[in-house]
Amino acid sequence: MFGGVAFMVNTHMACGVMGDDLMLRVGKDAHDEAIERGAQGLTHGGRRMRGMVVVPGDLDDRALGAWVDQAVAFAQSEPPKMPKL
Repeated sequence: MFGGVAFMVNTHMACGVMGDDLMLRVGKDAHDEAIERGAQGLTHGGRRMRGMVVVPGDLDDRALGAWVDQAVAFAQSEPPKMPKL
């Protein structure tokens, strides 16, 4: 989708690497709160991707871990996708 490395949880993308930054799927309901916490909204192909945010990769390990934990929790909350036949 975006030409980077992505990490899948429960058949859903949780987070990925974009250059030096971390892209996270936090969900539409948590999007505004993530922006308030310092994330930036993600735009792909000129389209705003609500529920997806980017945080700087130079955050300390604890801060990055908290963002990853949030993205993993969201991915785990979604039902698994059925395999395409």
